[in-house]
Amino acid sequence: MAKKKGGMRRRTRNTFKKSIRQKGKISITNFFNEFKKGDGVRLKADSSVHHGLYFHRFHGRAGIVQAKKGRCYEVLIKDINKQKMLIVHPAHLQRL
Repeated sequence: MAKKKGGMRRRTRNTFKKSIRQKGKISITNFFNEFKKGDGVRLKADSSVHHGLYFHRFHGRAGIVQAKKGRCYEVLIKDINKQKMLIVHPAHLQRL
């Protein structure tokens, strides 16, 4: 049986690409962003930060912050008809 090549970042060249004006180092305020429980957030990956990245199918989805877990946040999103909990670094979250 054939085995798939690649991993979690498979086929994400255009999905996680930054615009030309945003390339380079990430801003410190973005990296250390603070969220409270119940805040609405949008998942927008920052490709220069590799830890705390979600699966590419959830890119652009909106969710609600449930709790803080270490440096990351637990975000509740709706995927078709199920509620799913993602653990995401604040660099990949935007306030709604």
